[in-house]
Amino acid sequence: MESIYRWHDGSLEPLEYCDMTLSRIVAADSWLVTDGTALALGLHKSRFLASAPDGEAFWDAAIAAIPATGDWFPRVELHEPERYVFRLRSAPERTKSAVLATWSGADPRTEPRVKGPDLSSMLRIRTAVQAEGADEAVILSPDGYVVEGAYSSLLWWRGEILCGPPADFARVDSVTARSVLTLARALGIDTHEEAVTPTELDGTELWALSALHGIRIVTKWVDGPALAEKPGRLAQWRARLDALRREIR
Repeated sequence: MESIYRWHDGSLEPLEYCDMTLSRIVAADSWLVTDGTALALGLHKSRFLASAPDGEAFWDAAIAAIPATGDWFPRVELHEPERYVFRLRSAPERTKSAVLATWSGADPRTEPRVKGPDLSSMLRIRTAVQAEGADEAVILSPDGYVVEGAYSSLLWWRGEILCGPPADFARVDSVTARSVLTLARALGIDTHEEAVTPTELDGTELWALSALHGIRIVTKWVDGPALAEKPGRLAQWRARLDALRREIR
C-alpha cells in the first residue's frame, strides 16, 4: 500500500504519481515506524532538513499523518522544481541476513553524500546484482575500497572491535550505522575506521545496516571474501537497537 501527498498551502494533499514525472528528487529520507515508534527519528529529520531547510512544517505534517499502529516505511522528498512530497508506504518484508555482490560498473552516484538524488541509480545497480543471487550491491572507491551498499551501510567486526569505512569516504551518513557506533562506544566497545578492499574482509563478521532492516548479517559475498559470524551477536545487537526506538509523537 502506498499513498502519495504533496505539501500545498500548509497541508498535505493527495497526489497522483503521474504528476511527478517531470520532477527530480533533491533530497529524501525514510525510516521504519512500528506501532508509532522509530529509531533515531531526530537524526533522520536533521539529515533531511540539511538539504531541505524550509521543510520543517512539511516534516511535522508528515509525522502527524503516520498511523499509530502497524508497520510503515514512510518517505519524505524534496523535488525540483520545488515541491515537497510525502509517501505513506506499508513496510515491506524485513530480513535478518543479506547476500552482497560488488558493483563492477562505474560509480553511478552523482551526489554521494545526499540521500535522494541517486535513489533510481541505486535501485538500478541493486537490481543488476540480483541476477548474481545477491540482495545488495556494494560500491567501491576508485582505489577498490569498500564505501557503502546501494541501500545500506557496512560495518564489520575484527574480534571485539567494530569497524567501518573512513568518515571522509563520500557516502550517505547512515542513521542506523551512526546509532550502532554510538551505542558501541557507550558500551565501552572499541570502534575503528579503516579503508579495506573486499578481500581484506575475509574472516570478519560483516553487517549491512539500513533504516528498513536494521542490522543484517552478511552470509555471503558473491565472488568475494569468506565471512564469519559469532553466535548470538546479531540477535543481541538487534535487540539493543530495537530498545532505542521511541514514540514519534
